[in-house]
Amino acid sequence: MKVNFMENVNLNVLVLKHNFRNPVIPAAGPNVGSGKMVQRAAQGGAGGLLTKTISSLAAQVPHPNMARFGKDNLLNTELWSELSPEDWFTHEYDISLDIAHEYQIPLIASVGYTAQDLATLGPRLEQKGIDIIEFSIHYLDEKRVVETAQALRNAVSIPIVAKLSQHSGDLGEIATLLNPYVDGFTCINSFGPTLMIDIETGTSPLGSQNGYGWLSGPSIKPLAIRSVFEVARVTDKPVIGVGGVICGEDVIEFFMAGASLVEVCTAAILKGPDVYGKIAAETAQWLESHGYHDIEEIKGLYLNKYRHGQTVVTAVNQTAYVDEMKCKACSQCAKVCQFDALSAPLKQIASVNVNCCSACGLCVSVCPFGALELRPRLQEN
Repeated sequence: MKVNFMENVNLNVLVLKHNFRNPVIPAAGPNVGSGKMVQRAAQGGAGGLLTKTISSLAAQVPHPNMARFGKDNLLNTELWSELSPEDWFTHEYDISLDIAHEYQIPLIASVGYTAQDLATLGPRLEQKGIDIIEFSIHYLDEKRVVETAQALRNAVSIPIVAKLSQHSGDLGEIATLLNPYVDGFTCINSFGPTLMIDIETGTSPLGSQNGYGWLSGPSIKPLAIRSVFEVARVTDKPVIGVGGVICGEDVIEFFMAGASLVEVCTAAILKGPDVYGKIAAETAQWLESHGYHDIEEIKGLYLNKYRHGQTVVTAVNQTAYVDEMKCKACSQCAKVCQFDALSAPLKQIASVNVNCCSACGLCVSVCPFGALELRPRLQEN
């Protein structure tokens, strides 16, 4: 796939002394489960490459192991790579490195999980020619993450990035503990475990012992954004955002929270490898339409503004305001208003009863036409 970005928008990012041609790269998962799949990611427009997590043994993955949830989410009972480390070192990494060299983009290898695993596999990855190692702490508690990071740091000289999981504890605190040993962070891994039941059969679509699976996709994006923000607040090292990226606006949101790159897995599984380039192109389009020439211009916009928090207002000193030129009389705002503050009879412009409005902001978020905003109560409505 040939991806054409806006000529006057720079998407190149320099992370850990490696140049990524755009900030959209694969996340470790079935989408990069072999060298051939990594090759497809490069051909699909990824700005850098990443391989599925390996460990000291091949994973024994339950079957079935993936099910769609909603439109764009997945539940999975995937583990690390079903291929052995030897399969990767003798074949799959060679394919991955060849395509990385052809496209002149970095290759990140994902590895887990124990200190012993990392101390053994890390040096082999460095010797193989991998540019960066991402190590997962998905199965580790807070007490073991530092031991694991130290083991990998002592074993290799190339950059290492810790992939954090929300269930491990406070990610800001964990990042602070790991900061002396790592060169960057990835936030976050899939969330769970969760359970989905087919009510027609009374069974789970997944083959794990209890039918549990891990949730990924847009449903976890707000949690991932928060995690990037929390980690970026306590470190100056690069933070890679992952969780629910399906379009260019998601990339912008992660960057504003402090991310330096974003990873994509679920969207690539559901929509194919061309999604990397599509998301990157949408990112460039958003930047150009908003007057930016370089993605670095929007990095940390939210982080820098709210690093120390914002003033919390408990008084109701605002009210919803309707822009009559934008209102299309769809009545969505009135349907969600819990305070009878909005009136929107069929085919009539919405109106606000200021005395009833609680300034909750829900109507603003559901209006599909941007016709609502919160304004100071003193202003005539």
